[in-house]
Amino acid sequence: MNDIHPILYQKEWRVIDQSTLGPQFQALQSFAIDDTLCTTVGNGASSSIARSWVHHDTIVLGIQDSRLPFLKEGIKFLQHRGYNVIVRNSGGLAVVLDEGVLNISLILRETEKGIDINVGYDAMWNLIRTMLAEYNVTIEAKEIVGSYCPGSYDLSINDKKFAGISQRRIRGGIAVQIYLCALGSGSERAALVRDFYNIALQGEQTKFIYPAIIPDTMASLTELLSETITISDLMLRLLQALQQLSEIVTPSGLTMEELPLYEHNLQRIVDRNEKALE
Repeated sequence: MNDIHPILYQKEWRVIDQSTLGPQFQALQSFAIDDTLCTTVGNGASSSIARSWVHHDTIVLGIQDSRLPFLKEGIKFLQHRGYNVIVRNSGGLAVVLDEGVLNISLILRETEKGIDINVGYDAMWNLIRTMLAEYNVTIEAKEIVGSYCPGSYDLSINDKKFAGISQRRIRGGIAVQIYLCALGSGSERAALVRDFYNIALQGEQTKFIYPAIIPDTMASLTELLSETITISDLMLRLLQALQQLSEIVTPSGLTMEELPLYEHNLQRIVDRNEKALE
């Protein structure tokens, strides 16, 4: 096993597993939950948290995507294909979430010295390498040009991207978020996002350069490892990794103290989302 990143060692990991809530569980709820947990971890009311979540047939756009010249036409195309469309409150560009994609958030408290942004990314990369250690493959963190939502911490095997990492920081709490394509076709997901950009741009020149997506740059872990990797497989590996990294792993949901803050955050995110998609 690779060396463990020191910030992954926590006295207690509180685990909130929302990977089986089904199609009624909406992505806007997830972003409100992470904002809530950032606050309670940040102010010391909660230990560090690992949250897992799955959303069905959802395209999550970034703020820059909301400025596309023909956004409404692009959204209609996605809706016609059966997808919900939302705009998230953190950076990055369009990503595909479906029942073959596991999302993990690591929610940590900022330290006195401060947790550098790359430290958060490195910790998540390290966790995924730990979870997949038995496959004896090299998981690289580098930008995969031609993928959707490209970034310097795209996770890839043999130059094919299967995961992307983002971060959000609120009031002393840090949420490091990753999507892991476990099942299905990475190239089909990428082709969907490519077609969305083609429709939403229609060849117009824009100040912001949107990615030119090459579907073959993306794949799922099932495709890359030549073995069916399910959401529950990854969840088991996550829990096993966390048990190695802490004295206590506590299954949890939102607490009574967190629920009012969650309701407030959800309303704020719903309002902001409606404004972004006007």
